[in-house]
Amino acid sequence: MSDQSVSWGPDVARPQSSSSNLYRAVWRWHFYAGLLVLPFLITLAITGGLYLFKDEIDGLVHADLKRVEVQDASTRVAPSVMVAAALAAQPGTAIKFTDPTTPTSSAEVTINTASGERLAVYVNPYGGQVLGTLPDRGTVMWTIRYLHSLKYFGTVTRALIEIAAGWSVLLVGTGIYLWWPRRQTGGVVSVRGTPGKRVFWRDTHAVTGIFVSFFIVFLAITGMPWSNVWGGKVNEWANGHNFGYPAGVRVAVPMSDEHLGHVSPTTWSLEQAQVPESGGHVHGAEPIGLDKAIGIFDVMGLHRGYTVAIPTSPKGVYSASVYPDDLSRQRVVHLDQYSGKPLIDMGYADYGPLGRWLEFGINVHMGQQFGLANQIVLLAVCMAIVVLAISAGVMWWKRRPPGSLGVPPAPTDHRVFRGVIAILVVGGIVFPLVGLSLLIMLALDWTLMRERTRKT
Repeated sequence: MSDQSVSWGPDVARPQSSSSNLYRAVWRWHFYAGLLVLPFLITLAITGGLYLFKDEIDGLVHADLKRVEVQDASTRVAPSVMVAAALAAQPGTAIKFTDPTTPTSSAEVTINTASGERLAVYVNPYGGQVLGTLPDRGTVMWTIRYLHSLKYFGTVTRALIEIAAGWSVLLVGTGIYLWWPRRQTGGVVSVRGTPGKRVFWRDTHAVTGIFVSFFIVFLAITGMPWSNVWGGKVNEWANGHNFGYPAGVRVAVPMSDEHLGHVSPTTWSLEQAQVPESGGHVHGAEPIGLDKAIGIFDVMGLHRGYTVAIPTSPKGVYSASVYPDDLSRQRVVHLDQYSGKPLIDMGYADYGPLGRWLEFGINVHMGQQFGLANQIVLLAVCMAIVVLAISAGVMWWKRRPPGSLGVPPAPTDHRVFRGVIAILVVGGIVFPLVGLSLLIMLALDWTLMRERTRKT
């Protein structure tokens, strides 16, 4: 995270030849990592910092849809009445009902219209009045979330998130090596100079980086589950064969081809979990209806604000899911739509060790696990990442020779690149896209060095 000139100042001990070669190699690859990653880190830091306060921001921006005045409990209408009101305002098929999280929250009914559009209709639970409509996941914070994950820009672009995460780890590792004190009198935990001098930006970059390096690695690793290649394969491996369900529950429970992530909001590790089927239709039984299903969920003690996927076929089930800040209250329950019998009742304690670790990391990543302190700390980290990016840009601009990209000098002994090749092998095994990008950059760097050698 630091960038020292090749002309060593009086406060820095001049390295011996071998250490100088190693320093040059590390500095060069720190530069490459920054060149690739910093634009993404700025975007991720800004959108991530905003998303930490998703409930607060959505509550302000969409207060007319999401907030209601508390009234007498006797005026509260049944869920089926709220669904009927939503369908009267927006004809179609109701597929989801979201229970109000607090007494001042509205209910949300998700509807598939005849034109194929999916809408979220907000309803006042105290009288059943429709408050308004948005496209499903059309709130400002869903927009921020999709920008954060680059979902708007297609599958190929989203793969860059995985590459950026892997290079961020490399950026931190090389940055710590460059920051490591070498008898200098400043720039370790203090900033020297003024903004007009390059040393000020070098020290700002180095000191800021060392204080947030752990958090950058943590966010990079815990963000990997949302990536296309690594995250998708790990998810498939963890859940493709009903992993994550309590032991023995999937036995004798007819499973559909539908996945939980398609029918209701769910935690990452359960997106590929299969949804069970209702069996009562073969005996001509009548469905219990939404009101009775929600009554059962309430008796079972689900945390307020749970979402219920409404069955739209004879084999469908009522699937309730809720993911509050408290991990221990995460829960997914599937009810047979005819008997009301719970087919699967699963919580955080039922996940395997890997699932629990992943969910904990994701919960912290999203600023939920430790309340306001979690949000404030990660907001400070996001702001620090922006400072890192800006200071890196200013420092590079002040250092680079006119008309040149300013790539740090290559080591004279190319054997020091053996360490880079080792990183390539490890990165390629653990994160394929990162390994591929490292291979491409190594080839480009090798070509660049050969071209310069030929010209000299």
